[in-house]
Amino acid sequence: MNDIMRTLLWLPVQASTFASKVDNLHYFVITVTMVASIATGLLAFYFFFKYRERRKAQSTPLVLPSVKFEIVVIGVPLFFFLLWFVQGYQDYVWYTTPPEDAMDVYVMGKKWMWKFAYGDGGPNAIGTLHVPANRPVRLLMTSRDVIHSFYVPDFRIKQDVLPGRYTETWFEATRVGRYQILCAEYCGTWHSQMWGEIVVMPAQEFDNWLVEQRRGLSERVDTSTDDGDNFHGSIVEYGKKIAMSEGCVKCHSFDGEPHIGPTWLDLYQRRETLETGETIIADEAYLTDSMIDPRAKIVKGYKPVMPTYKGRLAAPEAAALVEFIKSLRSESLENVPSKEAIYEPVKRR
Repeated sequence: MNDIMRTLLWLPVQASTFASKVDNLHYFVITVTMVASIATGLLAFYFFFKYRERRKAQSTPLVLPSVKFEIVVIGVPLFFFLLWFVQGYQDYVWYTTPPEDAMDVYVMGKKWMWKFAYGDGGPNAIGTLHVPANRPVRLLMTSRDVIHSFYVPDFRIKQDVLPGRYTETWFEATRVGRYQILCAEYCGTWHSQMWGEIVVMPAQEFDNWLVEQRRGLSERVDTSTDDGDNFHGSIVEYGKKIAMSEGCVKCHSFDGEPHIGPTWLDLYQRRETLETGETIIADEAYLTDSMIDPRAKIVKGYKPVMPTYKGRLAAPEAAALVEFIKSLRSESLENVPSKEAIYEPVKRR
């Protein structure tokens, strides 16, 4: 039945776990509305003959519907609308809650291309994203210029990509193959040419591919920092490079030692208490916001001395810094020299 409905509605293949949920709701809404429309049309056709005008003039009868009739007429459509809402809301909550074990990929939209960077030290790519089958993948997306929209018809996912903000979506591909990425938001002259491709590989084949891509990655690093466009190495290494060049080590340590600002060791997903008494989770959104507007949410015990990096960091650079912070975990800590550039404020007498 699924294949019949999909063929009748000219829908593409279902290549993700979300696709079947979207299509099931689509089938349900279409079926109910079509049945109701056909029933209404047939009834109107029947009334057209039954109550056609007679030769002899007759007065139009006054019809007063009963309360039961009004309850049925109002209640039945309301029931189906609420049923659609419940099913759609459940799917929405499921879709907007990525699994904790999802693989992170940073996506940047730019006239007129899609750029990808793997959050776990994988390679950067333009136009083509390799992912494993039957594993969740979370996309953290931003735009370098105007509003774009990341759309994969076969996965039934579509998410706006905004300049100056991070949006996210996720999917779990279920079929090995190649699937087209489109931009669903008009973004300029070559909007229709803003294509990309997701290559879904068997899980083991993807793992082997990722190992092969990482091999010798450090030798292929381009030292250019032109908005991150020419950087071809690990996004974590790129984030470390940005942290050093921007002087982040003057206020933040990488090894857990207290400093002018909070240590970056185990900072990601840590619960912090703000000066206002509010508690927050140091996730990707908070870390990014703290670079752009550091005085908006000040951690208790620290002074508001951090300058804003708004306009100084491009979106790929901010994303790389976040990934570098996420990589600083106690169980996998590498000794990173941070004391060489420590800024010690002068104590005034």
